[in-house]
Amino acid sequence: MLMRLCGNLEEAFGPERASIWDNSVDIIRFLADGRIAMTENTRSKPTRRDLLRWSGLGLAIAPFASSVSWARGLNSSSGAYEGTDEELLDEIQRGAFQYFWNETDPRTGQIKDRAFLNGNDVRTMSSIAATGFGLTSLCIGDTRGYARTADITNRVRTTLRFVHNELQSEHGFYYHFVDMSTGQRWRKVELSSVDTSLLLCGVLTARQYFEDEEIKDLATKIYNRVDWPWMLNKGFAFSMGWRPESGFIKSRWDKYGEMMMIYLLGIGSPTNPVSPETWKAFSRPKVTYDGITYITGRDPLFTHQFSHAWFDFRNKEDAYTNYFENSILATKAHKQFCLSLKSKFGNCCDDLWGITASDSEKGYTAWGGPPKMGHIDGSVVPCATGGSVAFLYEDCMQVLRTIRGKYSQKAWGKYGFVDAFNPTTGWYDSDVLGIDLGITMVMIENYRTAFAWNTFMLNPEAQTGMLKAGFQYA
Repeated sequence: MLMRLCGNLEEAFGPERASIWDNSVDIIRFLADGRIAMTENTRSKPTRRDLLRWSGLGLAIAPFASSVSWARGLNSSSGAYEGTDEELLDEIQRGAFQYFWNETDPRTGQIKDRAFLNGNDVRTMSSIAATGFGLTSLCIGDTRGYARTADITNRVRTTLRFVHNELQSEHGFYYHFVDMSTGQRWRKVELSSVDTSLLLCGVLTARQYFEDEEIKDLATKIYNRVDWPWMLNKGFAFSMGWRPESGFIKSRWDKYGEMMMIYLLGIGSPTNPVSPETWKAFSRPKVTYDGITYITGRDPLFTHQFSHAWFDFRNKEDAYTNYFENSILATKAHKQFCLSLKSKFGNCCDDLWGITASDSEKGYTAWGGPPKMGHIDGSVVPCATGGSVAFLYEDCMQVLRTIRGKYSQKAWGKYGFVDAFNPTTGWYDSDVLGIDLGITMVMIENYRTAFAWNTFMLNPEAQTGMLKAGFQYA
């Protein structure tokens, strides 16, 4: 049995975590107690894509403002949120900004994959995707005066210097997780095509936002050296990753999901492009739920959010669909799915819904629907609605107000909302995740000002990618 399990790790867990299970001791521990072993103060957990396959203010003032917001939440534990929508959105963004500012190595600019809700976290594993979201969040923080422009600019410059000069890479692609202080590969994780793309979206946003020649030069060099055809591995669809020990991962990005950014960045590359024909390389299956028909990969809600954080699909369509409208439909269907669980979990209602890949009481899991996936237990994941604010504002905002008002005592802290909580059982996560705070931060700003869309789409490569992929105004 153990040999069979070892032989199918990559198929079961895909690119993100198969390597973590290479040691048979880890496998035995998992079989024994249902969790992966602790390593260097960081519990190695399957990521969301693993589990899909398996089932104006100064810097000194900004933290003070955030802590005041946090304290106000602790004092409102049972009623409705009393502030305006704009006040709440600003509180959420300030908290997220503090995460990206504090949970970063100041020498490297690399941002932690996760941290405790209220800080004071000693874990050192960084996620390149979190760093990509963080770069965009630093741009947003500068526009909103969450810290001094000079300090933010210096942080971005430091980050790009490290990414270009020291961060381990191969053919321009980066390892999914790295040590935040050294940039060295974390255990045996893969070079990740999608996480590299998330990093690049942040890099290119910074290039357009900052009037700093070094930032512009470094960002251009980081993007231009990516060898996109190499990651195709002589196929039509992108591989999910590569490891020096075993080569390319067999799994490919051949089904609709969060990966549209990979194809558009590759098609738009001025140095190492892939053919526009690759846009046809992934299937776009349709499902119908409660009278709503839309394209989906039978995956959690985040797959309808991530590429939309930067690429502006509004009022545009390709040969297949209008992806922005498709994400609106996916969000509506997800809400209806959550409401259908009311008989099982009494907390599900118009004011409290939303499930996407996240922490759970039993560890990191990929859950959601429709159709139902994962062991849904009544937990609520704030980034499900936070990351969909730009798609279904009134409905999502109603949920965020409820969590902030009724559950603030345990579900809100220094960095905003906990990653997940269960009002049915009383479980509250102790952590926040960089990518979940990031998608919430960026999509809120897109709703408020369209900042990330407008800034990122100034990149001629992004425009070229969409044009060559066949996008036209609807």
